[in-house]
Amino acid sequence: MSLVTRCPACGTAFRVQREQLTAHFGTVRCGKCGSAFNGVTALVGPAARSEAPVPEFLEDPPSRGSAWLWPLLSVAALVALVAQLHFARSEIIAWVPQLRPAFEAVCRLAGCAVPLPRRPELIRIVSSDMHNDPPRRLFVLNALLHNFARFPQQYPDLELTLTDAGKPLTRRVLRPVEYLESRAMRNGLDAGAEEALRVHVDATGVPASGYELCIYPHECLKSAKQ
Repeated sequence: MSLVTRCPACGTAFRVQREQLTAHFGTVRCGKCGSAFNGVTALVGPAARSEAPVPEFLEDPPSRGSAWLWPLLSVAALVALVAQLHFARSEIIAWVPQLRPAFEAVCRLAGCAVPLPRRPELIRIVSSDMHNDPPRRLFVLNALLHNFARFPQQYPDLELTLTDAGKPLTRRVLRPVEYLESRAMRNGLDAGAEEALRVHVDATGVPASGYELCIYPHECLKSAKQ
């Protein structure tokens, strides 16, 4: 850190380093009049810096990195912000659906996609039933889903558990691709809409007499805690 000392002969104030003061027991030479004096006893406050020009040989060298450091940090911050918006675009659209056209326009230029939000905790199974189809050795599961969100969203994963006398025999997670057509998956479940689904489950070797169906994983975790 630079210190400021003043020549008692001509009154010139200039900066000195601690190393300069300790090298010759505090003795320094004025760059203006050439007088030697004790720089320690002549130290003054920082305000004296502006009272007189600093000799060139004592000028602090400019920082070469400072010219490009701040622009580089600004670019890095902008890149980080864009990355956060990219990864959180589905959640942002869930909160502000009106922003979806803007994100889609940007993604058309950037070659990315804007997936539908995924909030399975806002979807409910309104009703369901399952019956046995012995000739084909299948269980036929029917269910009705309702989207309580105020925005369209992806269809949820469903967990189906086959039981006998209340005891689980086998458990399976049904992905949307297993119970929907590809067109319905792309469009998603509209805000406030309901969707009926039917799934054929292979029952070979499973002596099931009942079933449990829940939205995976949110609703299933709540049921497990009860």
